[in-house]
Amino acid sequence: MAEPDQKIFSGRYELDRHIARGGMADVYLARDALLDRPVALKVLFSQFATDPTFVQRFRREAQAAANLNHPNIVSVYDWGEEAGTYFIVMEYVEGRSLAQIIRDEGPLHPDRAADVTADTAAALGFAHRNGVVHRDVKPGNILINPSGTVKVADFGIARAVSASENLTQTGTVMGTATYFSPEQARGETVDARTDVYSLGVVLYEMLTGRPPFSGDNPVSVAYKHVQETPRAPRQLNPDIPVALEAVTLKAMAKDPDARYATAEELRADLRRFRSSQPVTAPTVAAVTAQPPTEATQAVGSSLGATTAVPVDRGTRVVRQVEDTYPRDDAPRERRSSAGFTLALLSLLGVLAVLLFLFSRSLGLGGGGTTEDVEVPSVISLPAAEASRLLDERGLDAEITEEPNEQVPAGVVFAQDPAAGVNVREGATVQLRVSAGAPPVTVPSVVGLNLADAVSELEGRGLVVDVRPTESEDRPEGEVLSQEPDAGEEVESGSTVVLEASSGPPLVPVPDVVGLTSNQAGVELGRAGFEVSFQEEASTEPQGQVLRTDPPADTELATGEEVRVFTST
Repeated sequence: MAEPDQKIFSGRYELDRHIARGGMADVYLARDALLDRPVALKVLFSQFATDPTFVQRFRREAQAAANLNHPNIVSVYDWGEEAGTYFIVMEYVEGRSLAQIIRDEGPLHPDRAADVTADTAAALGFAHRNGVVHRDVKPGNILINPSGTVKVADFGIARAVSASENLTQTGTVMGTATYFSPEQARGETVDARTDVYSLGVVLYEMLTGRPPFSGDNPVSVAYKHVQETPRAPRQLNPDIPVALEAVTLKAMAKDPDARYATAEELRADLRRFRSSQPVTAPTVAAVTAQPPTEATQAVGSSLGATTAVPVDRGTRVVRQVEDTYPRDDAPRERRSSAGFTLALLSLLGVLAVLLFLFSRSLGLGGGGTTEDVEVPSVISLPAAEASRLLDERGLDAEITEEPNEQVPAGVVFAQDPAAGVNVREGATVQLRVSAGAPPVTVPSVVGLNLADAVSELEGRGLVVDVRPTESEDRPEGEVLSQEPDAGEEVESGSTVVLEASSGPPLVPVPDVVGLTSNQAGVELGRAGFEVSFQEEASTEPQGQVLRTDPPADTELATGEEVRVFTST
């Protein structure tokens, strides 16, 4: 890989080595000489710099991406134009891309795939709330550091490129077309749900080791996203849990209205899966079955109460009954002995009489004053309806309420005796009715680091909504406030809003070009910046400011250094 002629960008970023090449840019490890830290410098291919539409979009989207401050988003520090092209300065993430991990390791463990997807969804949800749609979610843009933290890269770049790209550009869109949403492939206006679809494709690939669609060229792949149904993931990897397969296919629904409406909804379902709670997504059988119905399959033993196991909408339950005795299809010898036949019939007659007398002695025969009743199945019914159904059969209901996270409040989730058992009329059927999930006590997370706070809340089954807030005196990432307050009891799955410090407000660098060094120092000091001076040979009057680094209008935190270059 040839190194660019330009070795220092913006007089500050010193190239070290080439580390990656994408469809639109080369990526280098560089050093920020001003802040003495490693950064990733993405240098876009020169052909993009000649497209006015791209340039306009690039500037707008790069600025928007620079304002995204989230633990799962690669930070954008700076951007600019130099040496005939554009560059972006980003946080350097040690580790591997998800694409490398899948290539090296094959399918991921379902739990790990769910966690990576949930963290990616958290990043996308935050971006969507701030008006930024990624449009190019793919394994190559998902980075994972050695500690397992997920970082999503290239926010803003994809939208800029989408203005000038087309499906036939060699080496530019092939990777992207693999993760296109149907609406992207059709060239329609897209919203946040297009990222949900692409993330569903990424999850599919993590679980199976390959994307759902492939083809000889990007056009054929895009066509398949619009027209073809992907194979169910469990057909490729039977070890995938049914619930996680359901989440994957719901995210990949071709109709945006059938997908998760937001990345947060997708993330919440993944959290349910990881905590062994039912997911909202229908199973593969439920997607294809007609007509849709609500059903609950009872799985239990004749020795105890029947327990409700949710069956998704549209699933048809077929009871399989095995023969009590194995069938013998071999030809049987004809028995022609009339004596044997008569003896057998006589024996059966005697047995019938004995059975009748025995049943009468137990009060089970026709002479009793009450009748036997078959217990109906009331699993998954509301308690009131279950009681009414039992009453119609001449049975009494005894209801016990118990917390149950998997069954809605007021619904029967177990019964004893089980359905199908014969009991005397007037017998009592014990019903266990869900009281709903137990409430969750909101912990105190104010003052914690944002990552620790999110981990604490999500560990209790809560959803987190992070809202960055500028703060002069609190370090970046510290939680400033929470709603609801600590100690409040809320339902599992409730949202906790956190305000987290994004650091001091950013201030634009004043334009001091043409001023004297003294005047420039005063202006920059008044804006709150540290100032250093460096002389350069020039035909301008001695002491006149030639330029600044960073240049005018660049937004910096107060207290950061601005270098001023003056004429000798």
